[in-house]
Amino acid sequence: MVEVTQGAAPEFPFELPYGFLDGEGRRHRAGTMRLATAFDEIAPLKDTRVAQNPGYIVVILLSRVVTRLGSLDYINPKVIEGLFASDLAYLQDMYVRLNRSGRERMLVTCPHCTGDFEVEGPEPGK
Repeated sequence: MVEVTQGAAPEFPFELPYGFLDGEGRRHRAGTMRLATAFDEIAPLKDTRVAQNPGYIVVILLSRVVTRLGSLDYINPKVIEGLFASDLAYLQDMYVRLNRSGRERMLVTCPHCTGDFEVEGPEPGK
């Protein structure tokens, strides 16, 4: 389900494959991600950490658009840095699917007639 607050970007729920482990050993898996704005994509380019390591842009970008993760009070780059690789990949994939125009279309082959056709991928966040 997509949550929309008046004047705010739509937010999409997710559940991480493994989850973020906080300092007390609690696992945080359920969260929400909002659609990115143009500024979300431009602002990280000014960050010195991105200038030193262009790959760090993913950390900054996700820390801006992940709006909730478990019971954490806030999401910052340190939280994103602390994710397991599978969780980071999951969020990157979700970000791409949410911020592309429209749903992903996939070419599939029917197992019965062997005909090829396109289908829409899953809803963002699913």
